[in-house]
Amino acid sequence: MNKKPLHFPCQFPIKIMGPAEEAFEKAVIVILSKHVPDLSDQAIQRQYSKHQKYLSITASFEATDQQQLDALYQELTQHPLVVMVL
Repeated sequence: MNKKPLHFPCQFPIKIMGPAEEAFEKAVIVILSKHVPDLSDQAIQRQYSKHQKYLSITASFEATDQQQLDALYQELTQHPLVVMVL
């Protein structure tokens, strides 16, 4: 697969999946806000799984550099309620 390198700053979507629990949603928002301080509520979309067991949170934001993305992915994937980050 031929991946094109990112050119910063750039619009970047990130999808985080976990249990459909308030604690998961709150944790994700706190982490996102830490790494993307100017993230607006309109930039966040929520989608529940068919049986409402899981919640997918997609945030679209302007990424400033690779270090920002790496730190964000690392903190999200280390959280115990986060099942997957895409």
